[in-house]
Amino acid sequence: MRLPSTKTLRAFQLAARSGSFKTAASQLFLTPSAVSHQIRSLEDELGVPLFHRGARTLTLTDAGASYLQEIEHLFERLDAATRELRARAGRGTLRLRVASFFASEFLLPRLTSLHTAQPEIDLEIDTEGTGTDIHPPDADVSVVLGSGTWNDLHSHRLFAQTYVPACSPALLQRTVINTIEQLNGQTLLVFEARKDAWERWAESAGFDLPRARKRIHFTNMSSLVRAAERAAGIGLVPAPLSTERFRAKTLTRLFDHVLETPDSYFLVHRAEVANRPEVITFRKWLLAELAAAHQQPQAANDAPSARSTAA
Repeated sequence: MRLPSTKTLRAFQLAARSGSFKTAASQLFLTPSAVSHQIRSLEDELGVPLFHRGARTLTLTDAGASYLQEIEHLFERLDAATRELRARAGRGTLRLRVASFFASEFLLPRLTSLHTAQPEIDLEIDTEGTGTDIHPPDADVSVVLGSGTWNDLHSHRLFAQTYVPACSPALLQRTVINTIEQLNGQTLLVFEARKDAWERWAESAGFDLPRARKRIHFTNMSSLVRAAERAAGIGLVPAPLSTERFRAKTLTRLFDHVLETPDSYFLVHRAEVANRPEVITFRKWLLAELAAAHQQPQAANDAPSARSTAA
C-alpha cells in the first residue's frame, strides 16, 4: 500500500490542529485551496472523511481525530530522530512557539542576546499562536497565556497580563484627556479576544463605560498597538509588554488604573525535554532578560504619576 506523503500528512496535522485550512495554508506557505485539495486527496486515498465541513466551521470526524493522534506520535518520533542526528553532527535545534505579541515586543528585539547565549543552537520560531494555544507537539518550548493549568507540562510563570489605556502623543496634542469622562466621544480600539475589556476596566475603576464615538475592532494586539501609535484611537494595551513603547514615547499611558486579568504568561515544555541543554539555557536566558527588563527605570509616562482615574 502506498503511504501518503509527509507533506500531505503535515497539511492534515496543521489543519486539524487549527480547525482552519487558511491557518494551515499560512504556515505551509500555500493557498487555502491547495491545502483543501491535499486534504480531499488524502480522504480519497484513505477512503474515509477526516473533516466535517460547515459553512464557517471545520471539525474532525471520529476517524480524523483518531488519525490525528497517530500522526502526532509519528511526527514526534520523526522530529526526535532528526534532533538526535543533528546533535550527533554537532548542532542542535530549539523549536519555540511564542505568542505573537510577546514575540514582537520582547523576544525578537533580543534575538542577538539569545544568539550569544546559544551560538551553537539553531532556532525555529513559530509566532502564529495567539498565546492561548495549547503547547503543540512539534514545539520544544512555548510561551503561552493562561491561568496556569497546564496538565502534565512543566511551567514557569513569567508575569501577569494586565492592561492600561494608552494613545499616541499626537492624539493628545489635539484632544484633552485628563479624566475618564473625557474619553466620551473618543474612538476606542477593541481587541477581539477581550471584547469586554473596556467595560471591565471602567467598572473596576468605579466609572460608567465611556460613550465611544466609534469602535475599531482588531483580531491581533500588534495591529491594535500600531493603530494607537498612529493616533487612530485609544486602546487598552498590555502593560508589561508596552513598557518600551512608553519609554520611547510612541505611546502615552493615560491613567494609572490597571485592568487585572486572571491570566499570566508562562514558559511551558514537556517533561522529557526538561534536561536538554538548549532548553535549560533558553529558560535561564529568558528569566534573566525578564528580570533585567523589570529592573530598568520606568518611563516617565508609565510611572505612578500617570493621570489618576480619580481626577
